[in-house]
Amino acid sequence: MSDVTLGPGQPIPAAEVEDVELYHPKSWLTKYVFSQDAKVIAIQYSTTAMAIGFVALVLSWLMRLQLAFPGRFSFIAATDYYQFITMHGMIMVIYLLTALFLGGFGNYLIPLMVGARDMVFPYVNMLSYWIYLLAVLVLAAEFFVPGGPTGAGWTLYPPQAILSGTPGQDWGIILMLLSLILFVIGFTMGGLNYVVTVLQARTRGMTLMRMPLTVWGIFTATVMALLAFPALFVACVMMLLDRLLGTSFFMPGFVTMGEHLVYHGGSPILWQHLFWFFGHPEVYIVAL
Repeated sequence: MSDVTLGPGQPIPAAEVEDVELYHPKSWLTKYVFSQDAKVIAIQYSTTAMAIGFVALVLSWLMRLQLAFPGRFSFIAATDYYQFITMHGMIMVIYLLTALFLGGFGNYLIPLMVGARDMVFPYVNMLSYWIYLLAVLVLAAEFFVPGGPTGAGWTLYPPQAILSGTPGQDWGIILMLLSLILFVIGFTMGGLNYVVTVLQARTRGMTLMRMPLTVWGIFTATVMALLAFPALFVACVMMLLDRLLGTSFFMPGFVTMGEHLVYHGGSPILWQHLFWFFGHPEVYIVAL
């Protein structure tokens, strides 16, 4: 490779020139699937979010048809309706709106508007998307397991979410909790990337007070999410332990159908506190 001249009469050895993508053409798989480019990752986030959002849209159509024409659409059983409304609410609030607005618009707009070449941690950015995609696939797998998705409502209140008799109380609730745990992990990786990029990778002369309002909105929403989502993560881990290992974080001691359950000492109110520590800021996260 020949020397590169950047100024008049000043050749620079090629070995000292910054290694750029121009010298190493990438395959289609590396460039568009396992990409570390923030713009490509933004498109991946947006495409995945809209795809799972379309599933939520179909579920809402089925629910509305059932309400409008109960005689003609009687193939939707009562348990199916609870499952549909649970999946619809969870997808719309978390997997569509949060991922589309922060994952999609955030990745696309932040580097452009602050004058950064890319996100500070491009590899972490790529991992955050793939963990989000895994969370979406685990969520979609609920439709194909015995018992179907959980029908406990999108707030997943215990003890209803765990007790037998609730639709999807077996694999449905387990996969839902695993999916939420994965989502929080992926979002935390992406959110930290946003914060560091905004604080450390702004172009010269762009102070915080000169940042565009759009970046301020995404930055503020990201900080709120980083403070709120850990509560959801902890709550999901605790309920998963209640479901799989018989712990009693949220399950009080009571008798159901003449049978005394092994749970004792838990408080369902604890789940509500943890869930709504996430749920109330989520409204403003989506709005911003």
